[in-house]
Amino acid sequence: AQAPHRLNSGLPVNIGVLFVPQQEAWVVERMGKFHRILEPGLNFLIPLLDRIRYVQSLKEIVINVPEQSAVTLDNVTLQIDGVLYLRVMDPYKASYGVEDPEYAVTQLAQTTMRSELGKLSLDRVFRERESLNASIVDAINQASDCWGIRCLRYEIKDIHVPPRVKESMQMQVEAERRKRATVLESEGTRESAINVAEGQKQAQILASEAEKAEQINKAAGEANAMLVKARAKAEAIQLLAAALAQQHGSAAASLSVAEQYVNAFSKLAKDSNTLLLPANTGD
Repeated sequence: AQAPHRLNSGLPVNIGVLFVPQQEAWVVERMGKFHRILEPGLNFLIPLLDRIRYVQSLKEIVINVPEQSAVTLDNVTLQIDGVLYLRVMDPYKASYGVEDPEYAVTQLAQTTMRSELGKLSLDRVFRERESLNASIVDAINQASDCWGIRCLRYEIKDIHVPPRVKESMQMQVEAERRKRATVLESEGTRESAINVAEGQKQAQILASEAEKAEQINKAAGEANAMLVKARAKAEAIQLLAAALAQQHGSAAASLSVAEQYVNAFSKLAKDSNTLLLPANTGD
């Protein structure tokens, strides 16, 4: 059986003069033994003795990794597939190191994926897809080095979760959202109550300060009024004393007192029928 051929439908026929396309490597055997690898461009071979045994493409190869089941650390079965990006680095190892390098790398990617998923829980699988891809690439490169193939990238396409697990995840997400909404609402209520209490406190402080200032101002005003009245009364007493000290001052004072006495006496018996009169009313 012929070895795998990844570009053309059949192996080229040795006619002596061959033109190798760019980004291809033709592996030539002479009498059943490896002879050399033809470089791109013009090449010459000996018919009948030399035979083109393998044609390796040096371009980047994209391989779909079939969907497979894997069990996570918390015993959840997932259906997962991916895309593998390869490149042949050594045509000799790719031809003689393994029978079908693409198939071998695909199987290695599937087993490595199952192994890496078994180390993670379901929540971490969705959060750490990049680290999971990097771990699969490292594991593939360690095993495929002897095959002359290097894995450039690995990308997980789809992760299918069982319906019941998916429903529980949705319920968990909804519960988490309700929890965050409740927490935010309670924090808003708390902030509102704090703001109201702070406002009332500031209002009371301002009101007490205003009342204190009003009392201080009122007391200061009353004190000033008492001082003004006292000064006025003192001045009046001084003037009255000066007037009494003058000639006929006592007679004038007696006349003023008599007038006040008559006025007060004339107002008696206006509010009540009971009178208390002094014995010497005409004094």
